[in-house]
Amino acid sequence: MHFAFIIDDYLPVSTRVGSKMLHELALDFIAKGHEITVITPSVNLQPKKLDVIKLDGVNVWRFANGPVKDVGKVKRAINETLMSFNAWRTISSNVTKDTFDGVVYYSPSVFFGPLVKKIKNKCECKAYLILRDLFPQWAIDAGMIKEKSLITRYFRFFESLSYKSADSIGLMSEKNLELFQSIYPELKNTHVLFNWASMNPLGDIAEIDSIRTKLSLKDKVIFFYGGNIGHAQDMKNLMKLAKGLRDEFNAHFLFIGQGDEVGLITRLTNEWRLDNVTILPSVSQSEFRKVLAEIDIGLFSLAKNHTAHNFPGKLLGYMVESIPILGSVNSGNDLQTIINNANAGKVFINGEDDSLLSYGLDLLKNKDLRVKQGLAAFRLLEDKFSVDAAASIILDNLK
Repeated sequence: MHFAFIIDDYLPVSTRVGSKMLHELALDFIAKGHEITVITPSVNLQPKKLDVIKLDGVNVWRFANGPVKDVGKVKRAINETLMSFNAWRTISSNVTKDTFDGVVYYSPSVFFGPLVKKIKNKCECKAYLILRDLFPQWAIDAGMIKEKSLITRYFRFFESLSYKSADSIGLMSEKNLELFQSIYPELKNTHVLFNWASMNPLGDIAEIDSIRTKLSLKDKVIFFYGGNIGHAQDMKNLMKLAKGLRDEFNAHFLFIGQGDEVGLITRLTNEWRLDNVTILPSVSQSEFRKVLAEIDIGLFSLAKNHTAHNFPGKLLGYMVESIPILGSVNSGNDLQTIINNANAGKVFINGEDDSLLSYGLDLLKNKDLRVKQGLAAFRLLEDKFSVDAAASIILDNLK
């Protein structure tokens, strides 16, 4: 069968976890005997021009669109709104009734509903929504937009179109499913679809490629955060942890990523005079994997005022490389129970700063604890978060 995968950012140019996850899913579909075509925007094309490449056996169709990453909020909203229109006018001549047997689309973004509906109608097939981001709900929770504002109603309209275009919707956790069902009780086509990763650790890194060598961190215990550095993550939370450990000579914090709060963590590093912090821009997925193979502790943070219960994709990268997880979540997030019960690290409620610092110190001082919890993290990946399990769930719902 031939499936269309739709996402707003994709390899090899993307550095984001979502693109990596979708590529791994595409490869698993191919291993199961299916054909995959990814439909994704590009900022470097002429309008209406379809760019076609093949990546690891995956067909990639790129259509021209304005940037939707790392741009101002107004410009991003406009460019995301246009994605379905620009995509369909570019690919419509290549899509017949027999082109696709199903559609899999990834959110964020919430603006692909019109495109999905057009493909479904043309190909008479089903669609599956991988829902990883309850937008605009998280923006409301963060105080970025008002619940009853005009812009919120605008986003809600496209959010509704996205959900109505799906025959099945997979949410990333039980708590997220409960929240979604409480907001949209009329939608009965929902279930849990955990995040996933392929279980292939990278192994040892040659010294010439070593991030430890490049940054003179050879004897340090590296606390690492990689991915989106934005409001939803509450990055100040992790900076306070770095501040609390600044007198520990062998502790170093490495941040790699992009987003709205890069300026914040840079400013706090300078204001607090933290010489135990290094901040680097995003790197390619292959370089990112090399970094993961060398770090000691995987960090994450979720803003305390969120009502949605996200499972950051970055945690899967930590698990693949048997890295213990340390982080904070919003109250009620079942991610805390999953990680803590598996002994794969330690997760606290955002605001429990003393506890987070105390356990960070435990991990810093105790290598045996890091190894033990890192191995438990890999076992958790095997048990709950394999790409094969995710692919099987999606395929079952598309039949």
